[in-house]
Amino acid sequence: MIDNSKEIIAAATKKMKDAVNYLEEDLKTYRAGKANPSIFNSVLVNYYGNPTPVPQAASITVPDAKTMLIQPWDKTLIKAIEKAIMDANLGFTPQNNGETIRINIPPITEERRKELVKKSRTAGESCKVSIRNARRDAIETLKKAVKDGMPEDVEKDAEAAVQKEVDAISKQVDTILANKEKEIMTV
Repeated sequence: MIDNSKEIIAAATKKMKDAVNYLEEDLKTYRAGKANPSIFNSVLVNYYGNPTPVPQAASITVPDAKTMLIQPWDKTLIKAIEKAIMDANLGFTPQNNGETIRINIPPITEERRKELVKKSRTAGESCKVSIRNARRDAIETLKKAVKDGMPEDVEKDAEAAVQKEVDAISKQVDTILANKEKEIMTV
Protein backbone atom coordinates (compact mmCIF):
# COMPACT_ATOMS: atom_id res chain seq x y z
CA MET A 1 0.00 0.00 0.00
CA ILE A 2 1.47 3.34 -1.10
CA ASP A 3 0.52 6.56 0.72
CA ASN A 4 2.56 9.53 -0.39
CA SER A 5 -0.44 11.87 -0.34
CA LYS A 6 1.21 14.20 2.20
CA GLU A 7 4.14 14.80 -0.16
CA ILE A 8 1.79 15.44 -3.08
CA ILE A 9 -0.21 17.95 -0.99
CA ALA A 10 3.00 19.61 0.25
CA ALA A 11 4.36 19.96 -3.30
CA ALA A 12 1.08 21.48 -4.53
CA THR A 13 0.97 23.86 -1.56
CA LYS A 14 4.56 24.96 -2.24
CA LYS A 15 3.71 25.72 -5.90
CA MET A 16 0.67 27.73 -4.80
CA LYS A 17 2.65 29.71 -2.22
CA ASP A 18 5.38 30.38 -4.79
CA ALA A 19 2.71 31.84 -7.11
CA VAL A 20 1.49 34.11 -4.28
CA ASN A 21 5.07 35.22 -3.47
CA TYR A 22 5.65 36.05 -7.13
CA LEU A 23 2.41 38.07 -7.19
CA GLU A 24 3.45 40.02 -4.09
CA GLU A 25 6.87 40.81 -5.58
CA ASP A 26 5.28 41.83 -8.89
CA LEU A 27 2.76 44.13 -7.19
CA LYS A 28 5.57 45.89 -5.29
CA THR A 29 6.84 47.23 -8.62
CA TYR A 30 3.54 49.07 -9.30
CA ARG A 31 4.01 52.74 -8.58
CA ALA A 32 1.10 53.83 -6.40
CA GLY A 33 1.97 57.52 -6.05
CA LYS A 34 4.38 57.22 -3.16
CA ALA A 35 8.11 56.53 -3.08
CA ASN A 36 8.88 52.81 -3.17
CA PRO A 37 12.47 51.68 -3.97
CA SER A 38 11.29 48.25 -5.23
CA ILE A 39 10.06 49.86 -8.46
CA PHE A 40 13.73 49.87 -9.52
CA ASN A 41 14.13 46.09 -9.13
CA SER A 42 13.36 45.58 -12.82
CA VAL A 43 15.48 48.53 -14.05
CA LEU A 44 18.80 47.18 -15.33
CA VAL A 45 21.99 49.21 -15.55
CA ASN A 46 25.23 48.14 -17.24
CA TYR A 47 27.48 47.51 -14.21
CA TYR A 48 30.98 46.43 -15.27
CA GLY A 49 29.61 44.75 -18.38
CA ASN A 50 26.72 42.96 -16.64
CA PRO A 51 23.06 44.04 -16.69
CA THR A 52 22.38 44.60 -12.97
CA PRO A 53 19.23 45.79 -11.16
CA VAL A 54 19.69 49.35 -9.86
CA PRO A 55 19.31 48.31 -6.15
CA GLN A 56 22.39 46.08 -6.57
CA ALA A 57 24.49 48.92 -7.99
CA ALA A 58 23.38 51.75 -5.72
CA SER A 59 21.88 52.63 -2.38
CA ILE A 60 18.25 53.81 -2.63
CA THR A 61 16.82 55.87 0.21
CA VAL A 62 13.41 57.44 0.73
CA PRO A 63 13.78 60.74 2.62
CA ASP A 64 10.03 61.46 2.31
CA ALA A 65 6.90 60.01 0.67
CA LYS A 66 7.45 61.87 -2.61
CA THR A 67 11.25 61.64 -3.03
CA MET A 68 13.84 58.92 -3.57
CA LEU A 69 17.61 59.32 -3.58
CA ILE A 70 19.82 56.92 -5.51
CA GLN A 71 23.49 56.96 -4.55
CA PRO A 72 25.58 54.72 -6.84
CA TRP A 73 28.48 52.90 -5.22
CA ASP A 74 30.56 53.87 -8.25
CA LYS A 75 30.12 57.55 -9.18
CA THR A 76 30.81 56.77 -12.85
CA LEU A 77 27.46 54.95 -12.97
CA ILE A 78 25.35 58.06 -12.39
CA LYS A 79 24.76 58.72 -16.11
CA ALA A 80 24.11 55.02 -16.83
CA ILE A 81 21.56 54.75 -13.99
CA GLU A 82 19.89 57.97 -15.08
CA LYS A 83 19.61 56.66 -18.65
CA ALA A 84 18.30 53.26 -17.46
CA ILE A 85 15.56 54.98 -15.43
CA MET A 86 14.58 57.14 -18.40
CA ASP A 87 14.55 54.10 -20.73
CA ALA A 88 12.40 52.12 -18.26
CA ASN A 89 9.64 54.71 -18.77
CA LEU A 90 8.54 54.70 -15.12
CA GLY A 91 6.91 58.11 -15.38
CA PHE A 92 9.47 60.33 -13.66
CA THR A 93 12.56 62.30 -14.53
CA PRO A 94 15.77 61.72 -12.57
CA GLN A 95 17.88 64.73 -11.58
CA ASN A 96 21.53 64.29 -10.67
CA ASN A 97 23.89 66.59 -8.80
CA GLY A 98 27.06 64.62 -9.58
CA GLU A 99 26.81 62.64 -6.32
CA THR A 100 23.26 61.32 -6.17
CA ILE A 101 20.21 61.00 -8.36
CA ARG A 102 17.06 62.59 -6.96
CA ILE A 103 13.68 61.32 -8.10
CA ASN A 104 10.57 63.35 -7.32
CA ILE A 105 7.48 61.16 -7.50
CA PRO A 106 4.72 62.99 -9.34
CA PRO A 107 1.12 62.29 -8.32
CA ILE A 108 -0.45 59.73 -10.63
CA THR A 109 -3.58 60.50 -12.60
CA GLU A 110 -6.95 58.89 -11.99
CA GLU A 111 -6.67 57.20 -15.40
CA ARG A 112 -3.26 55.74 -14.50
CA ARG A 113 -4.62 54.54 -11.15
CA LYS A 114 -7.44 52.67 -12.92
CA GLU A 115 -4.88 51.22 -15.35
CA LEU A 116 -2.77 49.98 -12.41
CA VAL A 117 -5.82 48.42 -10.72
CA LYS A 118 -6.65 46.62 -13.96
CA LYS A 119 -3.03 45.46 -14.30
CA SER A 120 -2.99 44.20 -10.69
CA ARG A 121 -6.23 42.29 -11.24
CA THR A 122 -4.72 40.66 -14.32
CA ALA A 123 -1.66 39.67 -12.28
CA GLY A 124 -3.97 38.30 -9.59
CA GLU A 125 -5.88 36.24 -12.14
CA SER A 126 -2.60 34.82 -13.48
CA CYS A 127 -1.70 33.87 -9.92
CA LYS A 128 -5.05 32.12 -9.48
CA VAL A 129 -4.49 30.23 -12.75
CA SER A 130 -1.14 29.03 -11.38
CA ILE A 131 -2.88 27.94 -8.18
CA ARG A 132 -5.52 26.01 -10.16
CA ASN A 133 -2.78 24.41 -12.27
CA ALA A 134 -1.02 23.25 -9.10
CA ARG A 135 -4.33 21.76 -7.91
CA ARG A 136 -4.86 20.01 -11.24
CA ASP A 137 -1.33 18.58 -11.19
CA ALA A 138 -1.78 17.34 -7.62
CA ILE A 139 -5.09 15.65 -8.43
CA GLU A 140 -3.60 13.99 -11.52
CA THR A 141 -0.68 12.74 -9.40
CA LEU A 142 -3.13 11.41 -6.79
CA LYS A 143 -5.12 9.56 -9.47
CA LYS A 144 -1.91 7.96 -10.76
CA ALA A 145 -1.03 6.99 -7.18
CA VAL A 146 -4.38 5.16 -6.89
CA LYS A 147 -3.38 3.07 -9.91
CA ASP A 148 -0.08 2.36 -8.13
CA GLY A 149 -1.86 1.10 -5.04
CA MET A 150 -2.98 4.11 -2.98
CA PRO A 151 -6.39 3.48 -1.36
CA GLU A 152 -9.20 5.53 -2.94
CA ASP A 153 -10.39 6.95 0.39
CA VAL A 154 -6.87 8.32 1.03
CA GLU A 155 -6.93 9.86 -2.44
CA LYS A 156 -10.33 11.50 -1.80
CA ASP A 157 -9.11 12.88 1.56
CA ALA A 158 -5.97 14.22 -0.14
CA GLU A 159 -8.05 15.85 -2.91
CA ALA A 160 -10.17 17.53 -0.23
CA ALA A 161 -7.00 18.76 1.53
CA VAL A 162 -5.65 20.17 -1.75
CA GLN A 163 -8.95 21.96 -2.39
CA LYS A 164 -8.85 23.39 1.13
CA GLU A 165 -5.37 24.79 0.41
CA VAL A 166 -6.61 26.24 -2.91
CA ASP A 167 -9.50 27.98 -1.13
CA ALA A 168 -7.26 29.39 1.62
CA ILE A 169 -4.57 30.61 -0.79
CA SER A 170 -7.17 32.08 -3.19
CA LYS A 171 -8.59 34.09 -0.26
CA GLN A 172 -5.06 35.28 0.49
CA VAL A 173 -4.69 36.43 -3.15
CA ASP A 174 -8.01 38.29 -2.94
CA THR A 175 -6.83 40.05 0.24
CA ILE A 176 -3.49 41.00 -1.36
CA LEU A 177 -5.30 42.40 -4.41
CA ALA A 178 -7.84 44.32 -2.31
CA ASN A 179 -5.01 45.90 -0.28
CA LYS A 180 -3.07 46.82 -3.42
CA GLU A 181 -6.18 48.26 -5.06
CA LYS A 182 -6.85 50.36 -1.95
CA GLU A 183 -3.21 51.54 -1.95
CA ILE A 184 -3.38 52.47 -5.65
CA MET A 185 -6.68 54.31 -5.38
CA THR A 186 -5.69 56.27 -2.24
CA VAL A 187 -4.76 59.77 -3.32
